Amino acid sequence: MPLAAPRPPPLLLLLLLLPPTARPAAPPHRPTFTCGGVVSGESGFIGSEGFPGVYPPNSKCTWKITVPEGKVVVLSFRYLDLESDNLCRYDFVDIYNGHANGQRIGRFCGTVKPGALVSNTNKMLVQMTSDANTAGSGFIAKFSAAEPHERGDQYCGGRLEKPSGSFHTPNWPERDYPAGVTCSWHIVAPKNQLIELKFEKFDVERDNYCRYDYVAVFNGGEINDAKRIGKYCGDSPPAPILSERNELLIQFLSDLSLTADGFIGHYKFRPKKLPTTTVPPTTTTVPATSMITGTVITAITRAGSLHATIAIINVYKEGNLAIQQAGKNMSAKILVVCKQCPLIRRGLNYIIMGQVDEDGRGKVFPNSFVMSYKIKNSKMLNALKNKTC
Repeated sequence: MPLAAPRPPPLLLLLLLLPPTARPAAPPHRPTFTCGGVVSGESGFIGSEGFPGVYPPNSKCTWKITVPEGKVVVLSFRYLDLESDNLCRYDFVDIYNGHANGQRIGRFCGTVKPGALVSNTNKMLVQMTSDANTAGSGFIAKFSAAEPHERGDQYCGGRLEKPSGSFHTPNWPERDYPAGVTCSWHIVAPKNQLIELKFEKFDVERDNYCRYDYVAVFNGGEINDAKRIGKYCGDSPPAPILSERNELLIQFLSDLSLTADGFIGHYKFRPKKLPTTTVPPTTTTVPATSMITGTVITAITRAGSLHATIAIINVYKEGNLAIQQAGKNMSAKILVVCKQCPLIRRGLNYIIMGQVDEDGRGKVFPNSFVMSYKIKNSKMLNALKNKTC
């Protein structure tokens, strides 16, 4: 009698009996993202090293993107999670026109995704930098090719060289500006002239720190925080602005949530005033004063000073203090110049009033005002909020 064929295991037998459409699909291939690279084509994706895992510290990664000749690059962030800071000084992604020595289109950090970023040629450079401290999941972005000078809700900005002119948000004045937009207007005057800028109407989503939708104005032709004249939001037009030299850059950014009416601005060229022989009066710059309440979450002693991170409970006088944002949590870095004057301990709540240095870090001196914070102090602190220090 012939031997019976061995019976397949139950799971294999089930898979053989299932029709092809009912069989489990093979797991999808997950792309591996490395530190930078050269990419080209009609479209594709780039991502931070190891995404969606935590990106490594102390790294600088560069991606060179090229789309077909005669088209421009459109870059759209699908996900963004980098250490948050209102000046993006620690971990950040820079976007440039071209592959070398190009104009910077923008610098981004935190978790608020910018709108579509458009190059002025078929090349774009993306560079991500991280420091030694806090990290996140990084970013993933899609690049695609588009026709140059394509207009519509997602594209705006440009180079302005006429002696006078206007610029405005997309959809102005018929309806609100769209969500997820980035616009940059580069105004260039002759070498011997300056640029005067005025906003006639202004309505941009309000926020105390202009974190979501905002207009930023820079001296020069690139987005450089050291040359930023101001960052504006809300419904009050900024005061008139006069450039230091013959170039200004205006950047408008809206996130993916609330929108508003938008704005219209006007500019005109003005001749430089001739230098005079009058000696300007000597002035002394008084350091900005900041006052916050918060909990000490880290405290490290270095070279006789205490470096601390404060989880903010409330801000009463900001004074240019650099405030970091991660979701609903805010924090700031402070330096106590001598580690026990006053004594600050981890895990305790304090009222801290001190000065702010050029980097936006709070500095606490022996004569600074520091005391333990209790909820009953809130009424007194609110009364001090609008008083001059």
